[in-house]
Amino acid sequence: MVPPHPLHRSPYTRTAISLHWLVGLGLVGTFALGFYMTGMPFSPAKLQYFSWHKWAGVTLWLLIVARLSWRLAKGAPAAPAGMPGWQRAASEWTHRLLYLLMLTIPVSGWLMSSAKGVPTIYFGVLPLPDLLARDNELGNSLASLHLALNYGMAGLVVLHVAAALKHHVIDRDEVLARMLPFLRRT
Repeated sequence: MVPPHPLHRSPYTRTAISLHWLVGLGLVGTFALGFYMTGMPFSPAKLQYFSWHKWAGVTLWLLIVARLSWRLAKGAPAAPAGMPGWQRAASEWTHRLLYLLMLTIPVSGWLMSSAKGVPTIYFGVLPLPDLLARDNELGNSLASLHLALNYGMAGLVVLHVAAALKHHVIDRDEVLARMLPFLRRT
């Protein structure tokens, strides 16, 4: 009897899949809102969008901490047996960088907001402490850093999606089906 394939023995849990898609959709939405709002002229709407962007950033940071904690506790399924070593290393480092950026970007936004003297009040109710004293020059530098980190993460997300599609369409393995169980081949 042939033992079951490792991907079928240890797929991601429903919690891991749910957190993956919640964070993924949240990142896309928050990035899109950030991109849109920065091009707007100063207005009450722009101020509201900035508040929503900050609330989303804090919420995503909390979800990412939960997601990373879950992954560290439960692990991830093994890569397909035939995957070349360089692809395993690329996958591992891409995931590490994604987690690092997902944790760092909201903090860079909070630091920027603090340095620019604009408080972060979570959902308009819970004031978060300023992490830095007001310093417009530092705030502008942090704004550039925040933008660069976001573009870096966007590039990694495109790479991540392309690799998942390559596994599904070209390699015809179960890598993508681990996060989209309805794609599982039987």
